[in-house]
Amino acid sequence: MELIKSIKYSKLTKILFIALMGSIILAISSKIKVPFYPVPMTMQTLVVLFIGVAFGWRLGVATVSLYLFEGIIGLPVFSGSPEKGVGLIYFTGPTMGYLLGFLFTTFFAGLFDYNKNIFMNFVKLTFATSFIYLLGMLWLGNLIGWDKPIFKFGAQPFLLAELFKILIITFAVSKVKKFRELI
Repeated sequence: MELIKSIKYSKLTKILFIALMGSIILAISSKIKVPFYPVPMTMQTLVVLFIGVAFGWRLGVATVSLYLFEGIIGLPVFSGSPEKGVGLIYFTGPTMGYLLGFLFTTFFAGLFDYNKNIFMNFVKLTFATSFIYLLGMLWLGNLIGWDKPIFKFGAQPFLLAELFKILIITFAVSKVKKFRELI
């Protein structure tokens, strides 16, 4: 009986550690700005896809939820924090829809089964990523008004960079999904 409890605590500790490390990597990726035209890109969406594929949907969504919780309680984990504010105030700002989209992207990236068909893997990862922009633009339009060119501000500047990140995960998916076996 003690052995069973020990194994359960060991597994739980491992899962909590992985989720914490994933949330830290996601926070670090939000601070990395790569010069890109027309706007600099962060590596967050690449890491969100990585977490989904590598961790699976359950642990992936838990990891991203932990990251969002860390930001909501005031830890400077989001891209514009602490310069543009922290906590719930920052979270409910213009980027809230995109941040919530991370959950859906992680869910779908972790749910899909990937194989050797690069085209289908690309389509699946593109579909998963689309939730970041869909929810982001819906929130942005609600916040600043639908009379503004929401697509032009909320998605268009990021699409080329996003394509690049989706391609990276697409070509690495067979290696990345092997991480699930270690969990």
